[in-house]
Amino acid sequence: MAAEKVTSAEFEEKVLKSDVPVLVDFWAEWCGPCKMLSPIINKVADSAEGFKVMSVNADENSDLLDRYGIRAIPTLIVFKGGEAVRQSTGFIPEEQVRALIND
Repeated sequence: MAAEKVTSAEFEEKVLKSDVPVLVDFWAEWCGPCKMLSPIINKVADSAEGFKVMSVNADENSDLLDRYGIRAIPTLIVFKGGEAVRQSTGFIPEEQVRALIND
């Protein structure tokens, strides 16, 4: 199971109101580092226990990029209780993706 795609319209319900932490991957089709990160995100999503993994297409949901001050992609943000608690920009290896969630 891959990361679940989420749009601006669904973001509050699926991410901000989630009762478990949510790792959100902001990406775009044309972004090379995003393509490199995608299999890692899907692997983390496949083994997710106690958290969810969501995927936001940056080109289709640019209002979310503005809302969270995202200036470069890929950007990963961990949300807990409706708040952004950790963030990483650029390609990172799987261990660092998992550390974002588990810290």
